[in-house]
Amino acid sequence: MKNFFATKWGIISVGAFIGVLAPLLQKWGNPGNMGVCVACFERDIAGALGLHRAVVVQYMRPEIIGFVLGSLVAAYIFKEFRARAGSAPIARFVLGVFAMTGALVFLGCPWRALLRFSAGDGNAIFGLLGLIFGIWIGTLFLKSGYNLGRAEKTYASVGWLLPLIMLGFFILMLFFPWIQGKAKSGVLLYSVKGPGAMHAPIIASLLVGLAVGFLAQRSRFCTMGAFRDLILFRHIHLLLGILALAAFAFITNLIVGQFHPGFVNQPVAHTMTVWNFGGMVVAGLAFSLAGGCPGRQLFLAGEGDGDSAIFVLGMIVGAGFAHNFGLASSPKGVGPHGIAAVIIGFLVCLFIGFTMRKR
Repeated sequence: MKNFFATKWGIISVGAFIGVLAPLLQKWGNPGNMGVCVACFERDIAGALGLHRAVVVQYMRPEIIGFVLGSLVAAYIFKEFRARAGSAPIARFVLGVFAMTGALVFLGCPWRALLRFSAGDGNAIFGLLGLIFGIWIGTLFLKSGYNLGRAEKTYASVGWLLPLIMLGFFILMLFFPWIQGKAKSGVLLYSVKGPGAMHAPIIASLLVGLAVGFLAQRSRFCTMGAFRDLILFRHIHLLLGILALAAFAFITNLIVGQFHPGFVNQPVAHTMTVWNFGGMVVAGLAFSLAGGCPGRQLFLAGEGDGDSAIFVLGMIVGAGFAHNFGLASSPKGVGPHGIAAVIIGFLVCLFIGFTMRKR
């Protein structure tokens, strides 16, 4: 059992698990085509903490908390918790900020792009193509010697900090719970309408998050890694998990009546093709330069990686920037400054890629 999830059928089973549970979370109350979206859910957490004031996307998402804590449990059970840090933390923070910016221009992380596609949203095709193109650019930097430096072993408490932050978020949620119709509960903010007001029961969300975190830590599940390995090494191991996620999500959406093919009137999506593509180019490049998709960064943080924790915090702060400064998209289209943010984010990622190479 210890090695099963590292096998071909192990990674397929993890992808299938996510592919079934994500649409069910939507059926149980999560927003449309957003049973699981790391970027969107971290954005909602930023809103719940008051880092932005977009009142329709504020909620303390238990799934994100579960991802980190589930990974932590798996890492300790299988003796893989290793506290490390010190690999260009400021660069990782900036990459996290622009990864979130690109994702919110598209309106979704790589997982949501797959889930949107599996539910019939044609706009997700351009997001996925942009993601792959951004990762391809990242592989060119990797081939030319790009390296953020080696992380060093450090105090165990460093590896515990993000899991403790997530535990603190959950405690806040228990002491200041969501109350229907109330926009504020003590220190936390909650949406009373929009995607932030749509959520599955807390226990279901937390349990799914814990299970996904546990299984993903064991299998090294990663969307960015899947395409990177395919491009660089022609390895399809991780890609099998991605394909399983999309296939099982498609089947589940068909069964529960959530498959609605088309481009217009898709939930929490827009039809500006160029910027669906462009936003995910920036996100894919940032994920590639940082060494993992947003889900993988959470799982690494759970097993003690302080640098991944910095990336996660960069994404949460980036969500605040995106909504405070008009960068994020909405179903009406790209935000007033979203196009400029994509261009700047792409240039910043290129700057990091070109200047952090060892020849």
